[in-house]
Amino acid sequence: MKIVKWLDKSFEELALIILSIFTVVVIFLQVFMRYVVGDSLSWSEEIARYAFIWMIYLGVSYGVKKNKHLGVDAFLLLFEKKGQLIIGIIANLCFLVFAVVITYYGIDILSRVTRESAAMQISLKWVYAAPVVGMLLTSVRLIQNIVLEAVELKKMKEVLKERNVLKEETV
Repeated sequence: MKIVKWLDKSFEELALIILSIFTVVVIFLQVFMRYVVGDSLSWSEEIARYAFIWMIYLGVSYGVKKNKHLGVDAFLLLFEKKGQLIIGIIANLCFLVFAVVITYYGIDILSRVTRESAAMQISLKWVYAAPVVGMLLTSVRLIQNIVLEAVELKKMKEVLKERNVLKEETV
């Protein structure tokens, strides 16, 4: 259970840090090889690009986890907290549908990929797996957010009921 909690808390952060460090090292090595040694690496640009693709899709999940994804806040300011929660749930449900569709079609595409990369001779399935894994993680994070918002909405309704009961008793 500790592993699951740790993965829930830290997976995206750790993966993004590792991929970022890896990309910086590979690009630095390429620059060093090209300008100091006078010979370039044939695979460095390709692997840096693949790492960047993975960072993008894992970053989407991380953004959802931290509630830092893009949104229109001005519209939400027109509503009270209850309305904001309802709109948040609807927005997360729409995003969830999108993420599930991308995951579904990503799996279909992934099953058909047979080519290898040009310079590195690795299966391109590793690259095409990025949207599948990223959107699957995003779906999990969206479900977590929806549950948290629904619980908060339920608590808010209970508080409002208690306030109404107290008002009726004092009248």
